[in-house]
Amino acid sequence: MLSCIAVDDEPLALRLVAEFAERHPALLLLRTFSNPLEAKTFMEKESVDLLFLDVDMLEINGVDFARTLSPRPLLVFTTAHRAYAVDGFDLDSVDYLLKPFDYTRFERAVDKALTRSAPHTYRPFLTVYEEYQLVKIHLDEIECIESMQDYVKIHLINGRTVLTLSTLKAMHDRLPKNIFVRIHRSYIVSVTHVVSFYNKKIELPRFLLNVGESYYKDVARLLKDSSTH
Repeated sequence: MLSCIAVDDEPLALRLVAEFAERHPALLLLRTFSNPLEAKTFMEKESVDLLFLDVDMLEINGVDFARTLSPRPLLVFTTAHRAYAVDGFDLDSVDYLLKPFDYTRFERAVDKALTRSAPHTYRPFLTVYEEYQLVKIHLDEIECIESMQDYVKIHLINGRTVLTLSTLKAMHDRLPKNIFVRIHRSYIVSVTHVVSFYNKKIELPRFLLNVGESYYKDVARLLKDSSTH
C-alpha cells in the first residue's frame, strides 16, 4: 500500500480526493490538509509515499510548494487550470488530474503511482463492487468474464467468482486489449489462461467455450500474436 495525504484549500475538492483515496484498496490515507505549511510539518515527521496536491492555492502555488519538499513523495497534482500541467511534469509528477475528475481517472493516476513505486513487483488490477463492498482483483487471476444480464460474473483461476453490476462491454473497456478478448456476446477470456483453440472453441483450465462467428477473426489474430511473444 501507498501512504498518502491530500492538500487542497477548497473543502469540497479536498473531501472528494479524500473520499476517492479511502475507496482505493492500495491507498492508506493518513491525513488531509487545507494548509500546505501544516502538511509540510506533518511530512517532516511522518513517512508519506504519495501526495495529492492542489496547484492553485491562496497561500502558495502547489508547484512552488512541491519544490520545497525534501525528500519529495510521489506527486499527483490536482487543479482546474490546464496551464499548470507543464510545471507539474517538470517536477516528475506521476500524473495531473484536471478538475473535475471522476473515480476512474483518479484510479488511473494511482495505478501510475503504484507502477512508479514498485515497478518490479506491481501486479495490474481492477476494483469492482460486490454487494456494496469494493473488491480488488489482479488481472492475472481472471480466467474469464461471463455476462449475466445487468451483471457480469468474473471467474478467477482459483475457482472463486465475483458478481458485479456492469455490462460486458463496459468491463471489456476497462481491460487491456492485448490480454483480454471478447469471444462471444456472453464471454471475455484471458489469453494468459487459454489452453487450446480449435474447432471455434477455446479451452481454459475450467471452461470450454464457443467462439462467436463475428468474433472469430479477432480471437484468432490475438491468440496468434500472443503465441509469438
